[in-house]
Amino acid sequence: MAVSSSSAPTSFQQELAATAQHLATVLPPAAAQTIDGGIAAVEASGQASQVLQAGQEAPTFTLPSATAEPVALAQLLQQGPVVLVFYRGKWCPYCNVQLRAYQQLLPELVQRGATLVAVSPQTPDFTSLTAIEKELSFPVLSDMGNVVARQYGLAYKVGTEVADTLRGVGIDLSAHNGTADDELPLTATFIIGTDGRIKWSWVEANFKHRADPTEILAALASLPTPQAA
Repeated sequence: MAVSSSSAPTSFQQELAATAQHLATVLPPAAAQTIDGGIAAVEASGQASQVLQAGQEAPTFTLPSATAEPVALAQLLQQGPVVLVFYRGKWCPYCNVQLRAYQQLLPELVQRGATLVAVSPQTPDFTSLTAIEKELSFPVLSDMGNVVARQYGLAYKVGTEVADTLRGVGIDLSAHNGTADDELPLTATFIIGTDGRIKWSWVEANFKHRADPTEILAALASLPTPQAA
């Protein structure tokens, strides 16, 4: 079922807010404080302002999908614009809210000729679990080592204190990502045009915030209509 433009802003943002409220009740106060401190540190670093912006060329890539098939950005762009989403992993409740909402948005994206792709630093096995558990019908790709995320300016180290806190609540980044660098991407959504350039970007240092589906649709609507051959 498509997300209607009239109801999406409230329902999506309310679900994100409800997720935050729920986590505030189940996380140990010290853990919540450390995680929020990590967000503040990323915000203070100014990294979000250094991410690739509209008008810049989008780094191309080929990454393994949840079905182990390689997916190339260049090939997707031959079909139309690409909505490229970077998320943290299946362990992240905010990412799960986002992926479910974007799955509902998929029919409207397809109607506009766009392809939706989600990328995380998870291993292929965890990427596959994400697609299966969330019943995602769009490509979900594995960017181990944050190679592509780094090219877009998104990769950052969470820091030892935050990584240890996450492990303390059952989230081992090294196990999920297959590396020991405790590195994640900023949450970001890009719309890449068929010319390979970024047409629109949404980036946040605070992972509790995500691009609203209606913002994506509005950005796609602003793209020039392809001319018939």
